[in-house]
Amino acid sequence: MNRIIFLLISFSLAVQGLSASVSVTVTGTVRDSKGGPLAGTAVTVAGNNSIYAIAGDDGRYSIDVPADADMLRFQFVGYLTQDIPLEKAKGNVLDVVMEEDLMNLETVVVTGTRTPRLLKESPILTRVITGPDIRKVDALNIGDLLESELPGIEFSYAMDQQVTLNMQGFGGNSVLFLVDGERIAGETLDNIDYNRLNLDNVQRVEIVKGAASSLYGSNAVGGVVNLISAGATEPWSVNANARYGAHNEQRYGGSAGFIAGKFNSLTNAQYTSIDSYAMPSEGDYNTFYGGYNWSIKERLQYEPLEGLKFTARAGYFFRERDLQSDTRDRYRDFSGGLKGEWEIDESNRLELSYGYDQYDKSDYLLFNDTDVRDYSNVQHVVRGVYTCSLGEDGRHTMILGGDYMRDYLMSYQFENNGYYVQHTADVFGQIEARLDERWHFTGGLRYDFFSQKKLSHFSPKLSLMYRLKNWSFRGSYSGGFRAPTLKEMYMSFDMASIFMIYGNPDLSPESSENLSLSAEYNWKYLSASVSGFYNFVDNRITTVWNEGLGGMMYTNMNPLQVRGVDVSVSTRLPFGLGARLAYTFTDEAIRPGDPLVSQTRPHSATVRIEYGRSWKDYGFDVALSGRILSAVTTEVYTSATDYEETETQTYPAYTIWKLTVSQDIWKGIHLNIIVDNIFNYRPEYYYSSTPSTTGTTAAVGLSVDIEQMFKKY
Repeated sequence: MNRIIFLLISFSLAVQGLSASVSVTVTGTVRDSKGGPLAGTAVTVAGNNSIYAIAGDDGRYSIDVPADADMLRFQFVGYLTQDIPLEKAKGNVLDVVMEEDLMNLETVVVTGTRTPRLLKESPILTRVITGPDIRKVDALNIGDLLESELPGIEFSYAMDQQVTLNMQGFGGNSVLFLVDGERIAGETLDNIDYNRLNLDNVQRVEIVKGAASSLYGSNAVGGVVNLISAGATEPWSVNANARYGAHNEQRYGGSAGFIAGKFNSLTNAQYTSIDSYAMPSEGDYNTFYGGYNWSIKERLQYEPLEGLKFTARAGYFFRERDLQSDTRDRYRDFSGGLKGEWEIDESNRLELSYGYDQYDKSDYLLFNDTDVRDYSNVQHVVRGVYTCSLGEDGRHTMILGGDYMRDYLMSYQFENNGYYVQHTADVFGQIEARLDERWHFTGGLRYDFFSQKKLSHFSPKLSLMYRLKNWSFRGSYSGGFRAPTLKEMYMSFDMASIFMIYGNPDLSPESSENLSLSAEYNWKYLSASVSGFYNFVDNRITTVWNEGLGGMMYTNMNPLQVRGVDVSVSTRLPFGLGARLAYTFTDEAIRPGDPLVSQTRPHSATVRIEYGRSWKDYGFDVALSGRILSAVTTEVYTSATDYEETETQTYPAYTIWKLTVSQDIWKGIHLNIIVDNIFNYRPEYYYSSTPSTTGTTAAVGLSVDIEQMFKKY
């Protein structure tokens, strides 16, 4: 009897093992809504990424599916992921029609966590401006783009028309701008040179509001803006583009790329210029300073082995500004770097990189044809990041990393045009845990060290996300900080022989405690979100009058609070109609008598309504977009020598609307017609925080992708 039972059990186990090893071949085609094949679509067994197939040029696929599988997953960039039950197959044939990702829910983002995540699944609320959106806006630089797409951001003028940023109560020195995750050298009046950030090779822009110092360290107090570069996507590609507008505004650019075996290369070049022009009414300034700039960038990838990739980059930027009749301001930047990425296995990834960035300023003296360099900021950065998946199904992620930076600064603002060097080092770690299908927890901690003051700082981050069908609820606490810069510690600058500005080596770092709560709803045709934020900022660094020195001196101010609400609703329908409304309320509470005077506008909004259609050889998109900013009342200083004399000043509300008509005329030919400020808004008085518009203007842009003309559809 025992032998019979043993034989029955053995037979049962053998049958189960045989059935588990039996597979069924499923075939079919993957097409878009117009019937065109979607070559490159990834087909996997839902829940088992180790079994996969890739659709060919004709859209056909074939995959061996285990007998116990019940679902196939279809994924393709720009289209919604589809999970289709195998019971819908007809005779082991399953044809699929993919839907376009009209709301960009399948876009992969990296800034909020340093690990790739689908936008709809990111535990950190992230705003993405995609490549197609950038092309439709046809912005000249990052400032133009951000103002048209996001409320709560305003670019205005400081002294000598240097551009300065305000993002929901935080200035340019508290908002970290990155290019492919790399810091940018150089600053002018606490802001980087935003003209460097042209959009000629940008794939997307990711914006994370709130403190992000646990991943990015100093300066990420108010948020992070990360420009992600594009690479070559075709065997060969050549683009030429141009734009012409009011005040003799000109832009010419081009790119050339190729994919050859294990190499991927993309080279971009761009030239822009605009004439100086007079304001039509009085103001704090009466002339816009024109000038020109040009840049060239190269991005080369080499993949010697599967899972091992090297990326080399190099760039040069030059800008000249017509400040005075006998003098020109010149700005140069040299940048480069090398990054290696190794996918060790399905669970482990290692990244090592080196980056170099040198930003110089000089005065070009026309009367004797000399170029006098008086500012140079040179940064060397070495980084290592290790990422691994944890848990049996790899649902948890751990990231560990560290950076070292040598920061050199020579400046006319130092005594005798001197220089200082600072070494900074950091280590950071983060855990992303999928507790179950609905709960997602993220925790991170970073330690930074700065050599000049032997200053160290810990920055924590905790966030929790709960997902329920189309809803996502997020809550987070994060710490931010900004270490005093070399300029703020050691400055000794004569301000036009009126007064001196002195640095303060005893400055404490700025710190921020950030709390945020958000609710987001995503559907294939609709996205809506509301988020509230609260920032407690301590030791903010600013300049105040020092009676003993008889000049301005950098100091730490009393705590302040920045709080507010962001609301956003957008839709895009299959027949071509789209709309977006975003509103931000910001309240910056400063103790009475403190030296900082706020110019943060409490209410701001952006609106965009568009309609577009496309056919085989022609497509169009018509968009009306507007910026609406409320008035702001603040205190301004009235004396250059007595910094206790202030008066109340109200900067008026304004709204500017832009009409853009984009057309895909034929294979690879794209035409933009832009009418800006269509309601002819002109400030009665030109303050630094009012736009430098002279009224309604127009521009036309043309872009030609030459390789598209040779494609057979």
